[in-house]
Amino acid sequence: MTKVKKVKWGVLSTAEIGMKHVIPAMQQSQWCDIAALASRDQDAAQRAADSLGIPAAYGSYEQLLEDPEIEAVYIPLPNHLHVKWIRACIEAGKHVLCEKPLVLQAEEINELIDLRDASRLLIGEAFMVLHHPRWNRVKELISQGDIGELRAVSGFFSFFNRDSKNIRNSSDYGGGSIYDIGCYPVVISRYVFGAQPLKVAALLEYDPEFKIDRLSSVLMDFPTGQAMFTASTQLTPYQSVQIFGTRKKYDIPLPFNTPDDRPSQILSHAHDILEPDVVEETFDLCSHYTLQGDAFCRSIREGVPFAGSLEHAKQNAKVLDAIFRAAKSGGWEKV
Repeated sequence: MTKVKKVKWGVLSTAEIGMKHVIPAMQQSQWCDIAALASRDQDAAQRAADSLGIPAAYGSYEQLLEDPEIEAVYIPLPNHLHVKWIRACIEAGKHVLCEKPLVLQAEEINELIDLRDASRLLIGEAFMVLHHPRWNRVKELISQGDIGELRAVSGFFSFFNRDSKNIRNSSDYGGGSIYDIGCYPVVISRYVFGAQPLKVAALLEYDPEFKIDRLSSVLMDFPTGQAMFTASTQLTPYQSVQIFGTRKKYDIPLPFNTPDDRPSQILSHAHDILEPDVVEETFDLCSHYTLQGDAFCRSIREGVPFAGSLEHAKQNAKVLDAIFRAAKSGGWEKV
């Protein structure tokens, strides 16, 4: 068996999503070598690197980008900084995997596409759900006609956070429920329908202090069905996705933050709602963050298409743009 040549990664910032979830998972990958971490403070960078066993620590993002050994950079920075540091990474000759949402306006992706094409470097959006085998299986079942004709998708994603210091509660930083978590039911709806919604309607409630959307309800009209979801940053924590066809319904427990310490399931329901015929399909333990890292590295090494491509990100961003327009206009907005 040919030995895998690991991709050497650097990480910009000590953000919680990276420290607690993404970096430890990527360290379990057969393709990823997390070689360096940067913060705006050398001591903070060193402490963070030591805690995760990362060899090199830098006191500025620029220093990391100057390291000739680093091939790819993972960016978990606040949303409003994504484009700036993606650009810096490409100019430094590094591939980039950036947290979602990649941009705050769909038109910003045009510049990134130009940068990618000119540099021949990879830029990807980190939607880890696209890499979990459970979602791949849902897509397979739908394409095989198991559900009958797909007609509707219903989602819910919420947690409670009123910390004034948290970047998710800053409108200047691109906070709010749509950018932070509403993007997940959008991307999953697009994934299972295999299409872009034609138009959307939305109702957003804003926090009077933080000025961010804290409660969002969205309806998306697809060519062959409808999708709807509620997202909130100020409700009791909950996640669900239900997928409805003419023959069956699928329930997807913990659909977005799928745990890696226990098996996950697809629950298929058919026949009588009072005496349902429930079939459970179970998936082995895995981390979608590890699989995402594997997929990005394989794109670098082998040219395998990456699910979170810039073209995919642009289509998703167009939906988010339309949601905000619809909430403002009070009517349907074309995507």
